[in-house]
Order: sequence, then structure tokens, then C-alpha cells
Amino acid sequence: MSQPLDTLWYTRCPVPTGLGIAVQQGWLQEDLAGLGTQVQSLREADQQAVRESHFDHSLLNSVRHGGSIPAIWARAQGRDTRVIGLSWADEAQLILTRPDSGIHTVKDLKGRRFGLPDWAAAQIDLTRAQALRGLENALKLAGLQVGDVDLVNYRYDGTFSDRPVRNVAGTPVSSTQSEGRNLELAGLLRGEVDAIFLKGASAVQLAHAFALHTVIDTGSHPDPLIRSNNGTPRTLAVDSHLLAQHPQVVRTLLGSVLRAERWAHQHPDETRRYLARETNSSEYWVQVAYGTDAHLRLSTRLDEQAIDALQDFVEFLKRWRFIPARFEVRDWITRQPLDQLLAPLQMDRKPVTP
Repeated sequence: MSQPLDTLWYTRCPVPTGLGIAVQQGWLQEDLAGLGTQVQSLREADQQAVRESHFDHSLLNSVRHGGSIPAIWARAQGRDTRVIGLSWADEAQLILTRPDSGIHTVKDLKGRRFGLPDWAAAQIDLTRAQALRGLENALKLAGLQVGDVDLVNYRYDGTFSDRPVRNVAGTPVSSTQSEGRNLELAGLLRGEVDAIFLKGASAVQLAHAFALHTVIDTGSHPDPLIRSNNGTPRTLAVDSHLLAQHPQVVRTLLGSVLRAERWAHQHPDETRRYLARETNSSEYWVQVAYGTDAHLRLSTRLDEQAIDALQDFVEFLKRWRFIPARFEVRDWITRQPLDQLLAPLQMDRKPVTP
């Protein structure tokens, strides 16, 4: 019998996740306290090496729920992790231009300048990868390729984890000097580039504030592979040591996530307020970016559509050399913890036959 786990390290991105709700509501902390396990945030840790585990999953006994790029990168680097759930909450993914640019459709992007972030010092530049994905998917719909546009890089200093994230009234707020600035947006407004990619609540808010023209929102396209990006789907991943040595902790944390999502489905207004805090935005822009049914989109499963989209994204990251090698997503997944928790719920829904 394994020894009780003293500390579970958790991390999530500032996006809609069941783990984020479970932490904000205190349910994860309460549920794990019953096992003698305390909960600590990676991104709020004093040591940068600990904070960096948000991206490279180097710390044992940790769970990460958020954008898939760092999780995929860590796995491709050989990190021994397992995906125990996938969540898919569609969000705005915008290609934006100035209204005087003469760019009205995706076809008009041909030969124009496209601004890209460049976090050269980061282990994995997730902002660049998701912008390239959004651009490539948009161009694909018009029969174009990324080579048909002129890429302009905007260099950021430092990394995503130079300083701890501060928790202000339940909202994780980055204190990294470069994070929070958007150099490519500034370049667009100065006329240095003709188009950029932004996503989420901040994208729709900034597009409105600066009267920008939305060329396309790939986040609302009917094809899930066009919508597939860093946040679609999002990975819920743990290290294999935690899964093997502390399976009850894994089941408990997964149960907390599912509990938070069931609560969200019944509490749309409260969930919208949670999402506003989590994304550091307003409820209005959360609704614009994630939809009026955002509370219903919080659902952690292992659906085939999400698995296929994640595999397609792995191929994209390898093709653009963000990861050193491709791998099979299905080999990365451990279904047992989720299946065990969902089985009783599915039994409850079965019709009673006479």
C-alpha cells in the first residue's frame, strides 16, 4: 500500500476548465484533505523551476488542465505523463486587420504581412504555435498556405514563468514583465503588419476597443479540425508516478473536476462570473468569446472527435518543428480513472425496462 501523498501540485491556464472551478470553489482542496493531501499552485510557487513545470510537467505528483501545446511538448520531450481527460470549450479565434487594410476575406491575406509573437527564451512558445495554427487553418479554407503571407516576428524578452502568478480576489494575474503586452497588436495599429491572430475573451474585447476588422473566426467554423488549436481540446494530464503510486488522489481530483462541471451546467450565471475572473475579463466579453452556453461546454471526457483533433494538432506541431517527434495520442491516454467515475452516471441514465 502506498504512503499518503503530502502535496498535489496543480496548474491550469486562465481559460475555462473544470479544474479552475474546482479550485475556486475550494472543492479540490476539501476533497483531497480527506486523503491527507494538501494542494498547491505551480504558477504561484516562489521557485522558477517549479513554476516552469506548468509548461514542461517536470514536477512529480502534479496535474495540469489547460492548453494542449505544453502538454504535447512535454510528452514529445519524453516526459512520462498520461492524459486522463479532454475538455473542449470552443472560443473565438480571430484573424484581425485594420479596417483600412483592404483585407476583407482570407484570400486578401495573400502577399500581406502577418505579425507573430516570438518568445525565443521560452521552452515552448505556445503563443506563436497557436497563432500559426489559426493562420494556417484560415488560409487552408481559401486554398492558401502560410508561405503565401509574409511573416513578421515580434520578439518578447524572458519566459512565461519569470515571476510567480499573483492571486487577486480569486483571479490568477501574471506579473511577468513581458506577459500581458501584445507587441504584434501594437505593430498592427502602427501599420507595420496587416493582420494578426488573437483568441479568447481578450481577442473580442481588443477587436472592439480598436475597431478592428475580423477577417475570420476559425473558432466558430463547423469543421472541428479547423477549430482545433491550443484550447480545443484542452488536456487534463498527470505524471505517471502520481497515477501509479496515488491512484485514489487521481480519482479524487478527477471527481472534483466532474463535480465542478456538473455544477456549472446548473449555474450559468455563476459560471459566467467564474469565467470572467479566470480570464481576467468581463462577463459580457466572456459570453461573446465562449457563447451563451459556455457553462454547458465544460465537460471532461475522452471523445473520439477530441482525440482525433488532438492527434491532428500533434502532427501540426511536428511539421512546424515545435516538437522533436510525433507520437500516438491514443497511447498517451489512460481511460480507467474517468471510465470508473462515469460508469455510475451512465447507469443512472439507462431506461428501466419492464
